[in-house]
Amino acid sequence: MNSRQKLRLKFILVIVLAVVAGLIAYPQAVSKIPRLFSVLNKPKINLGLDLQGGIHLEYKADTSQVASNQVGDAMQAVQDVIERRVNAFGVAEPVVYTTKSAGEQRLVVELAGVKDINEAKKMISETPFLEFKDESTTTPEQIPQDQLDKTNAAAKAKAEDILKKALAGADFAQLAKDNSQDPGSKDNGGVYDFQKKGSFVPEYEAAVFDPNLKNGDIYPKVVESQFGWHIIKKIEIRGDGDAQEFKSAHILIMKTNQPQPQTTWAATGLTGKNLKSATVQFKSQGLSEPEVSLKFDDDGTKLFADITKRDVGKRIAIFLDGEIITAPTVQTEILNGEAVVTGNYTVEQAKALVKRLNEGALPVPITLVGQQSVEATLGQVSLAQSLKAGLIGLLLVIIFMLVYYRFLGLIASVALLIYSALMISIFKLSGFTPWQITLTLPGIAGFVLSIGMAVDANILIFERTKEEIRKGRNILSAIEEGFKRAWTSILDGNMSSIITAFILVEMGTGFVKGFAVTLIIGVLASMFTAVVITRTILRFILGPWIEDKMWLIGAKKENI
Repeated sequence: MNSRQKLRLKFILVIVLAVVAGLIAYPQAVSKIPRLFSVLNKPKINLGLDLQGGIHLEYKADTSQVASNQVGDAMQAVQDVIERRVNAFGVAEPVVYTTKSAGEQRLVVELAGVKDINEAKKMISETPFLEFKDESTTTPEQIPQDQLDKTNAAAKAKAEDILKKALAGADFAQLAKDNSQDPGSKDNGGVYDFQKKGSFVPEYEAAVFDPNLKNGDIYPKVVESQFGWHIIKKIEIRGDGDAQEFKSAHILIMKTNQPQPQTTWAATGLTGKNLKSATVQFKSQGLSEPEVSLKFDDDGTKLFADITKRDVGKRIAIFLDGEIITAPTVQTEILNGEAVVTGNYTVEQAKALVKRLNEGALPVPITLVGQQSVEATLGQVSLAQSLKAGLIGLLLVIIFMLVYYRFLGLIASVALLIYSALMISIFKLSGFTPWQITLTLPGIAGFVLSIGMAVDANILIFERTKEEIRKGRNILSAIEEGFKRAWTSILDGNMSSIITAFILVEMGTGFVKGFAVTLIIGVLASMFTAVVITRTILRFILGPWIEDKMWLIGAKKENI
């Protein structure tokens, strides 16, 4: 492939890129092609709080009780918990981040599209709470045996009386509706549709499958099971072997049993404030299943020793925000304040458990210090005004380039339109990646500013090109030399902007970060547009034909 063919291929790729970016940025252009339009219209720009409307909340975190080397972890833990709560609240694309202001740790929550500010504050301000509870058994008061026997004897007698009526020809369905204590079949006349053999208690099925019992017959005896006394009617059996199914009806008179002991969880006083750390470890240097190691502070060590001493053989439940996350069994008394939680965890499950434990282990109280409710109508007005300003700015830049640089300005303007389409496409397509870009009002400002930088690169290139033409070079040679000599200046200028923007990303708050991120993307895209797209178009279009039309360039060779 010779150089001309390579140039043609590059030019085709530029055209393809321009068309694809243009269609993603403005899918309405193919609205008459429904299938293509529906695909191109799926990507959407994610609008920020200031454009979509919603709630901005800022909290001050009290880290006075947290060791200085753990402040970062504590703030991250609080951020993770708040994100989990906000996600459960159903907010689309919430923004939760930590920052530092005047030496204070801050937590900022931005909920785009949320209007109920009181509900949002209530959900967020609750501090995560980790607590340990031990297992206790409550034994309800027992029924005197003679009373229990008397009650069950009366129930059995009632069942036998109903059986006599059924065998005498009474309506079985009506007897079931009037007397059965089985809520699952009572209203259906006692009928259970076809069930697989093995679905009912053995006593029940033994009666149904009695070879002497025909379809439609009532079993001649009251059948006792753990649930009570059954009057059973066989309706139909179908299938063979393990595939056998049966349809039956029954009337249940329930048996009264002694109340069973109930398991409850009692508070121990051991909470997340006593947990120093939770980590993942392995029994055999990574060759075995993972375990979760817990380490308590001095107070927690004493509490944990007392708990494990009295609860050997019982379970200790670990609650986070009122929900059980694990309930390991105590194997032995633990005196050193360290424990291991086992449970056939995978590595991912163990890490997730450790993360949740540490979230509760470092509770940082947060206090609301600022709130702002942004109306969606205000956001839409701001968006419309910003877009209008951006379009006017773009149009003025194009007019300037056309007037001052003529043909070169025309090519630069085309490249500028491609750049704009490319940026909008990046904003839209970012929603399908883990790094979704949220466009804010400052972000739009960063985008508009980067348009000026894109033009600035072209101006440097064109001025260098005109200098080379004045020195006597032909147009193609002058353009190549112009790009080559301007590249260093373009790189230096744009790199300083990118470095400054990165500092804003690290040090700034939400809206400032939005401006900085958009500016970084815009600067990189503008460099690509000026150095690759503009250069490729010029190299492909220009040729000897323009040498006698230098007025199109706005430059002329100096007479020597």
